[in-house]
Amino acid sequence: MPEARTGEAATSVEPASGPRRWSFRQRIVLALIVWAGYWFIRLLGPTLRVSVSYEPGAQKTLAERPLVASFWHSCIIPATYIFRDMGIRVMSSYSYDGEYMGRIIKRFGFVAVKGSSSRNPIRALLGLRRALDEGWTVAFTLDGPRGPRHQVKPGPVGLGKASGLPLTSFHAAVEKAWVLNSWDRMMIPQPFSRVLVRVGRLIPVPQDASEADLERCTSELQATLDRVCQFAEANVGKVGTSEFPVGDER
Repeated sequence: MPEARTGEAATSVEPASGPRRWSFRQRIVLALIVWAGYWFIRLLGPTLRVSVSYEPGAQKTLAERPLVASFWHSCIIPATYIFRDMGIRVMSSYSYDGEYMGRIIKRFGFVAVKGSSSRNPIRALLGLRRALDEGWTVAFTLDGPRGPRHQVKPGPVGLGKASGLPLTSFHAAVEKAWVLNSWDRMMIPQPFSRVLVRVGRLIPVPQDASEADLERCTSELQATLDRVCQFAEANVGKVGTSEFPVGDER
């Protein structure tokens, strides 16, 4: 995926640490998970053979304008490495899982904005809106934090309407992965595996959109995510060929 600014910028979004207080034992476990998770992704990432593919009508560079991006929770591990150091703002839940994921992705150059579809969603959306106004792309794990799996939620469409910026989506398919027996079927890539990222075409959301328009955009986002997911999963075995060359095309 496209190039973007790196490093931190002055922004009012809330960092990964949230208002919840963890017990001493939880803090120790949290520190160990973050340390292990960071180094696992940091060491695994360079071994992956990654190709990025775009649908017609997809935006290929974040230098043109920031976007409202969406992807499924299952591919958060490869996405964390592939889109590192781009300053992307990501909604992170207040749960224990959300806390350690927020701390891990922060070490890869993301900024976690606290909130979820069930807790303080308005506060989080306002933080993401400010990030867009400051020129940063924002991203949603659309079926997080607890599902239903592969089901679009309305947050990105509402944010697209409020900001006037289009929606994009992507899926990262992994040829060889350990798949967890969790609600999201999270993929943990095996070393040296092939990864195909398929980026969907842009979906504009009119700022004067009616309820019917918003429902149409939500359905279109669902269809686009389903389509890029199916494409990536069907073609990941071709990564490394002339059709899907390996390279850092972020």
